[in-house]
Amino acid sequence: ATTAPRILPTRLALHHFDMSYSLQLKDLWPSVRAGLLCEQKYGALLNNFSPVNHVTQELELLNATDFVSEAPQNAPQLQTVMQAEMSPLLRASISSNIKCYTFPRGDITRFRPARPDALGLLDYYLMDAASLLPVLALNVQPDEFVLDLCAAPGGKTLALLQTGVCGHLAANDVSISRTKRLYQILHSYVPKEIRETVSVTSHDGRDWGQLEGGTFHKVLVDVPCTTDRHSVMEEDNNIFHKRRTKERQMLPMLQLQLLMAGILATKPGGEVVYSTCSLSPLQNECVIERAVEIAETQFNISIHVEDLSHFRTLFQDTFSFFSDCRLGELVLPHLTANFGPMYFCKLRRM
Repeated sequence: ATTAPRILPTRLALHHFDMSYSLQLKDLWPSVRAGLLCEQKYGALLNNFSPVNHVTQELELLNATDFVSEAPQNAPQLQTVMQAEMSPLLRASISSNIKCYTFPRGDITRFRPARPDALGLLDYYLMDAASLLPVLALNVQPDEFVLDLCAAPGGKTLALLQTGVCGHLAANDVSISRTKRLYQILHSYVPKEIRETVSVTSHDGRDWGQLEGGTFHKVLVDVPCTTDRHSVMEEDNNIFHKRRTKERQMLPMLQLQLLMAGILATKPGGEVVYSTCSLSPLQNECVIERAVEIAETQFNISIHVEDLSHFRTLFQDTFSFFSDCRLGELVLPHLTANFGPMYFCKLRRM
């Protein structure tokens, strides 16, 4: 008997997305689809542990700008509307110390590879600039205890360290091989005395609530997901591979368990930011809604979902946001601003 032709995982992913995202995003889907299938845009996260002045000058000569410090210029029209709510975020986006350079909309210049300084530390880290939004939303304050529950490969962990204010940072990832990548990044970017303030572990994040419950001021839960851009572009390590069907179907359950562990790891009054690099409401808003419900009914924990809509105004020049998210915010890939997808939502444990 002839075997059926093997459908490539990337084709399967695109077919799956065409079916589901066309219903969710409607008229926006063709444009988002084109973005997903084109080269991704990067930002250069400056390494504050390396002397950055010459790098800043070099990037500015290329017409790149720091999207974080530029953002508050979008905010004057916001100030009047929501003075009280706005000021902490404005302060955060100015004083977070995070600097990430991006090229303007429509400019597809590539950044040169990172270079080591005299001490051997690399001058910047190239990443999807939208990946910084969950870190900015977490808004770490001086001396807070911070947990990055699914930390590898390490871009967001590095960004958390760039704030320069973490009292203690715990970086965890279940995958030992991915944790190795996290160690490499810390070694390449962070001086030894700072590295020693980070505890890197390889626990199953779902068990964290039992390991160290109620101890952190801020928790980042950047969960495994369908990694939509990777899924339509790369055959290797693709979650749409036939062998991984069950794993893919179980993702929302895993995401929910990880978010619950993150909530339980937070002190009362503490905050959790949940994030994915998927467009799927089943992995985004639905997980948030279910977690809020379970926290209430099974743990008697009241959760407040924070409003992050001001991020849309602050960062509208850099990213293309979806305006119809029920909860949280979603960055959509767009040909002129090809970052994302990146979903992020902030929860406060009351």
